[in-house]
Amino acid sequence: MLDVCLLGTGGMMPLPYRHLTSLMARYNGSNILIDCGEGTQVAIKEKGWSVKPIDVICFTHYHADHISGLPGLLLTLGNAERKEPVLMIGPRGLERVVNSLRVIAPDLPFEIKFCELSQNSQTIKMGEYEIEAFRVQHNITCYGYSIKIPRTGKFDVEKAKANQVPLKCWNCLQKGENVEFEGITYTPDMVLGSDRKGLKLTYCTDSRPVNNIADHAQEADLFICEGMYGEDGKEQKAREYKHMTFYEAANLAQKAQVKELWLTHYSPSLTRPEPYMNKVKSIFPNAKAGKDGKTCTLMFEND
Repeated sequence: MLDVCLLGTGGMMPLPYRHLTSLMARYNGSNILIDCGEGTQVAIKEKGWSVKPIDVICFTHYHADHISGLPGLLLTLGNAERKEPVLMIGPRGLERVVNSLRVIAPDLPFEIKFCELSQNSQTIKMGEYEIEAFRVQHNITCYGYSIKIPRTGKFDVEKAKANQVPLKCWNCLQKGENVEFEGITYTPDMVLGSDRKGLKLTYCTDSRPVNNIADHAQEADLFICEGMYGEDGKEQKAREYKHMTFYEAANLAQKAQVKELWLTHYSPSLTRPEPYMNKVKSIFPNAKAGKDGKTCTLMFEND
């Protein structure tokens, strides 16, 4: 299962009632953070989650509302006595930007590793899950992210017997490992059925509604997408500043055939998203207004 928490839903500036946009996901002891605007670590503490298990921090882009909370978070990680490396993923220039921010957080007890994105789409494998980054359309280089957890097929006893796989090899093969025994190499596909449906979470903010987003969000279990504006008459402003309206996000969700949509990254002028949700639901019925601390657990299908 994948735990997901929308830590903050604000764009541009933090407000007394709204943290800046950030997402945290937890899977099998590994924590993934996407974006780290001012107040992110406060939002994590309000949720009751810990910063110490954060293994990966992904940045969509380098506007202040998406990265200015990083120095404080790093210092908190250090004070939590984290020793393991932290991987950071983001557009080109990541190492330079992070090291500039680290002027006020120079001494850390853990290593920072960098993965700078240079392609339209890149996949980073992280043990049991993978992070897929994809280019979107903002006024600076910006990426969306999908967290994907593949799921192998069930162990098939009859298939294992038909392929004459020795019993003592079954356990390792079921874990996805190749096994060499008595001069013969056995592979997982000799004992497993077809791959089952895994889990997919897609997160996108600060972009126009380009096809690339729908392509990478295709059939996601949860699609968290920017809805900067809900009010009528904001369409031109969204186009000018390379953002999205609620309704453009809903159209993307419908096109991508996702299971559920959460809106986020609201304009400071938008005090309450709820009054606009009926119109959003007329486009994509399973849409919800994101709010700080909104949480869900994505579960594997029972098959």
